Amino acid sequence: MSEAVTRTVTTPPGLLASLDPLLREWLPRQRWFAGKGRPVTGFTLVEATELLPPSAKLGLYHLLVRAHQPLVPSHGAPGHPGDCYQLLIGVREALPPRLAPALIGHVPSGPLAGLTVYDALHDTRPAELLLEALRTRARIGALSFDRDPDQDIRSGLVPRVVTAEQSNSSIVYGDTFILKLLRRIVPGVNPDLELPLALAREDCPRVPAPTAWMVADVPTAADPVLSAGPADHAGQPYVLGVLQPFVQGASDGWELALRELAKGEDFGAEARALGRATAEVHTALARALPTVTLGHAQLRLMVDGMTERLEA
Repeated sequence: MSEAVTRTVTTPPGLLASLDPLLREWLPRQRWFAGKGRPVTGFTLVEATELLPPSAKLGLYHLLVRAHQPLVPSHGAPGHPGDCYQLLIGVREALPPRLAPALIGHVPSGPLAGLTVYDALHDTRPAELLLEALRTRARIGALSFDRDPDQDIRSGLVPRVVTAEQSNSSIVYGDTFILKLLRRIVPGVNPDLELPLALAREDCPRVPAPTAWMVADVPTAADPVLSAGPADHAGQPYVLGVLQPFVQGASDGWELALRELAKGEDFGAEARALGRATAEVHTALARALPTVTLGHAQLRLMVDGMTERLEA
């Protein structure tokens, strides 16, 4: 196994202030942005790491920012620190045509004045850098990349971004791995990493075991929500992404059902197979993790909460 690479980095002062007006326009247009219908009134920087220093060819920043939004969609309502988002900001003098859909904007002032910034996940070099950091178990600023020592990660795999997702972003590497990058970030245990690790310990073959993962260690004082709220998540890292083996030819169960029904085909056999796989996964999770039996009052609270979310 390769030795971990540790690198201390600094970010220029005024970075977020120079990006603020561009992000206010760009962020709400993204499919994974959760605050639709409310304007963004500002940002708080939770974490910033320079992965590549800006140059004439390419610069790269990793940012965790909290988007301030009004409590209600009315003009002049006070903003509040809302959801925290993970951004990978690429920096170039000008974008090649292939990256035009990833454009965030042209920076008018500050440390990146005169340069163009864009969503770097659509660019090959930043995607390759993330895989190499996972392969070498790098430590870059607040970012930590780790992996399963029993799984190999080959270098040189060609990346491509997956365009069909809604709430997160994924990169496929040479039909070998898929890196799921979480967009809306919360500190503490994350099921996208916790549950596959638990299933791997139980040798459950239904879910690929995580190959590698990336986290951010952010001081509590750097996050306005954590510093002002309860201490439940104080000192806990933010899970940022999980690398898993890529299953070629996999189909979403809902999309598969719609396709079969549209053709007038019977979906019964596939539905039973999906149910069997789901049962195996939940049985393995019950062995690996603590379980509780909910009473009537607890079930009623859960149902009421789901109903409220549906109505909202």
